[in-house]
Amino acid sequence: MQATKLPNDAKAGPTKPEVRAVLARKLALGPDDHFVEVGSCTGAVTIEAARRAGRVTALERRGERLEATRANLAANEYDADVQLINAEAPEQLPEDGDVVFLGGSRNYECVLDAAVAAGYDRIVMNVSRLEVAGEAARAFRDRDLLDEVLCLQMATGYDLAGATSFDADNPVYMLVGEPGSNNDLGGTA
Repeated sequence: MQATKLPNDAKAGPTKPEVRAVLARKLALGPDDHFVEVGSCTGAVTIEAARRAGRVTALERRGERLEATRANLAANEYDADVQLINAEAPEQLPEDGDVVFLGGSRNYECVLDAAVAAGYDRIVMNVSRLEVAGEAARAFRDRDLLDEVLCLQMATGYDLAGATSFDADNPVYMLVGEPGSNNDLGGTA
């Protein structure tokens, strides 16, 4: 697997490599897919998606973060046609996207509605706050989207007095869905 270089910081993120590995599996991108990221921040997810999908559109509301995405893209190799847009979603959410990833929780209900209306095949959202994860799970259920919820907790080993100890990252809640889902999680609760 090709390493993702992120020489430019966006004062937030990036999505940790281990979380991106699980995310890549859940997004299930192929060369014919148009991937859309809402909240590109450092561009870590954008870059990895650009290695798998044919087209990538990254929306980011903060100009300095979009510039970090642009600079980090330039430091990496990928084959996709990539478009970066300075906008707050759901504004300028492409109508022809196949898969959307919400890297943040701002306006997520409006983004879910727009993605469903546009006919997106898969919707994945990462959340770092428990209360927002619960609200987002309800929003996914209310739209008959929820297939799966994961809680990812990573800890990285480091040397401590000649032995191994661990630094834990904050948990990430990942909501995975498809419109019209028939999964047990997808019903109204």
